[in-house]
Amino acid sequence: MDIQEDSALGKKSKNKNAQFDTDIQLTETTERKINWFPGHMNRAINEIVNSLKKVDIVLEVRDARSPLVTGNKNLKQRIGNKPRIIVINKTNLARPEVVKQWQVWFAKQEEPFVFINCFDKDSLKLLTDKAKEVLNERREKEKEGRIKLMIIGLPNTGKSTIINQLAGKNATKAAAKPGQTTTQFWVRVGEELDLLDTPGVMPPHIEKEEQGIWLSAIHAIPDKIITPEIPACYIIEHMIKVKSEEFKNHYKLDELGPDLISTLDAIALKRGCIKKKNEFDYERVYQMILNDFRKGDLGRTSFGLPPAK
Repeated sequence: MDIQEDSALGKKSKNKNAQFDTDIQLTETTERKINWFPGHMNRAINEIVNSLKKVDIVLEVRDARSPLVTGNKNLKQRIGNKPRIIVINKTNLARPEVVKQWQVWFAKQEEPFVFINCFDKDSLKLLTDKAKEVLNERREKEKEGRIKLMIIGLPNTGKSTIINQLAGKNATKAAAKPGQTTTQFWVRVGEELDLLDTPGVMPPHIEKEEQGIWLSAIHAIPDKIITPEIPACYIIEHMIKVKSEEFKNHYKLDELGPDLISTLDAIALKRGCIKKKNEFDYERVYQMILNDFRKGDLGRTSFGLPPAK
C-alpha cells in the first residue's frame, strides 16, 4: 500500500529560494527535496503510539486527489497490528473517473478502505459501517460496547471536519492552515462511537519533488515552506495539460494556454492584478490560484493515477 505514484515534473519555476525554518530541509540535487517535519510532529507520533492501547481501530485519512502521496508509511509502521481503515476523503474535489480507478486499485489490496466526502451524510455512514464491520470481525462478544476510533493523517486531509460532521457540532476547530490541531482529545459521537483526534503528521521524507508540490497545493504543507509561485504554476500547467474547462471558465479565459506565461498574463489581465507602471502582479495571481484551487473553485482535480503494477 506504500507504492508512490509515478510522474515527471516540468520545472519552469523562476524562484528556487523557498523559505524554510530549522525543521525543514530543502536541498537541490537533480530535483528539490521538499520535506516538512517540525519537532512537534515527532512528539505527536510518540503520543499516537502511546494511545493505541486505548482504541479499537485507527482511521487513516487521506486526500482523494492523491491517495498514496497523502498516506504516511511511517505512521503505518508505528501503529503495527492495530486494525486500520484507510479513509480516502474529499472525493468531491477529485475527478470522478480517477476516483473509480483508485477504488478498483484499493479493492485489490489487503486492507479495509472507504472513499468518502465528509460533507455527505451517506458517505459518513459508509465510514461508520466499515468501522463496525472491521471491529466485528476481530472483537469478542463479551467486549462489545462503545467503539473507540483514533483518527490520524496528514494535515488538512479533513480529520477535524470528519469529527465535526459525525458529532453534529464544532467539536474540533477545522484547520484553516496545516498544523491547527496540536493535541489529542476525545469526542463522543452518538451512542456508539468515541473519536480520538490527533495532530496532523507528515512523513519524515517526501520521495519526489512533484509529490511535495502536490502536498503544498492541497495545503498539507504550509505556504511558508514553498513559495506560492511553485504550486500555483504547477496547478496552471496541470490545468492546461488536462484541458480544464472549469479552470478556463472560472477565470473567463478565451482559451487555455498555450503556455504558462501567457495563461498567467491572461489571468492577471482579467482579474486586474496590475502593479504600477502596468506590470502584472504575479504574486497576487499565485495566491489567487492557490486560494481558488483549495476552495474547489477550479473544478475537480486528481494528481497521479494508480500504480500500473
